[in-house]
Amino acid sequence: MAKKTKIAIIGSGAIGCVMGGYLARAGEEIILVGKRDQVLSVNSSGLTIDGVRGKERVSVKAVEKLEKAVDLIVLAVKTQDVMSALEQHSCHLLQCPVLTIQNGVRADKIASQLIDQKRIISSIVMFGATYLNPGEVVHNFEGDIILGSYSGGIDEQVKETTRIMERVFTVVVSENIMGMKWLKLFVNLNNCLPALIGKSMQESFADLEMCTISIALLREGLQLIDRAGITLHSLPTYPEERLRGLATMPIEESARLFSQIMTNLSKEPLNGSILQSIRRGKPSEIDYINGEFVSLARKDGGSSPLNERVVKMVHQVEESKKFFSSEEVIKEFSNLGIDKLILSF
Repeated sequence: MAKKTKIAIIGSGAIGCVMGGYLARAGEEIILVGKRDQVLSVNSSGLTIDGVRGKERVSVKAVEKLEKAVDLIVLAVKTQDVMSALEQHSCHLLQCPVLTIQNGVRADKIASQLIDQKRIISSIVMFGATYLNPGEVVHNFEGDIILGSYSGGIDEQVKETTRIMERVFTVVVSENIMGMKWLKLFVNLNNCLPALIGKSMQESFADLEMCTISIALLREGLQLIDRAGITLHSLPTYPEERLRGLATMPIEESARLFSQIMTNLSKEPLNGSILQSIRRGKPSEIDYINGEFVSLARKDGGSSPLNERVVKMVHQVEESKKFFSSEEVIKEFSNLGIDKLILSF
């Protein structure tokens, strides 16, 4: 890679725009790849990023299709769009590294069906961002970017990508990126509830009954992880002990603590990734977050009634374009016998 790296960011959503804007401002050559309305907006008015680092407008080149070689591809689409994005932009014909930044644990495996897994740099994004309009995003809160090689170890392309990303973010390099991805899955697990009622994280989890449901989802997920023999690996700012502590303390206490954490995430309203997709009229990544626990249960011949129900409800919102009320969500989970499931943990 040259000192000034040519980077194509495929996907012009919240995370892709924040990353692309900051890297462009730091002097890297950025090509933002997105839909027509996004491309037109960014090319005519620049990329506007508001939030924790202040408000600024950054000049970035945007295109609808990647048609020339670059030094690094950042794949910033949802997991369900990984394969189509790689095919559409002929990423399998290029020889550069591909950095995956999806939530969940499946994106790297999907990408490896089309490109050599040695080219894949896996990552976990811990900062928060919200997509407002084409070319307009909010950087809600700071967080690390964790990098690791999908094929194992820490190779030269991981080191070089670390050098680039360190210009704008705090970077952590991991030799156990998959163990961390499984733990990050629990961080994203609560995105489903705000998506059901169409409210921000802060507003949703000011309601302690909604927090109780989230803790119950977490507890069910941990039971499935432990039954499957999957080893979690602590994140730099979120150790496994904190997750298990939240799950094992009395439910009233954990709900209050969870509410405090979630209502203080950022000054600006934070919409989780699932709700952002729904508001944009796009399929969400629910099948790759809560749905991952449903898949684990089925492999083991067991069940995951809470996560299975929330997946179905999110799909119902996607199809109907109508949100549930908080009362309807609480009643739905009460009918599942959530109190008994909580007491059994």
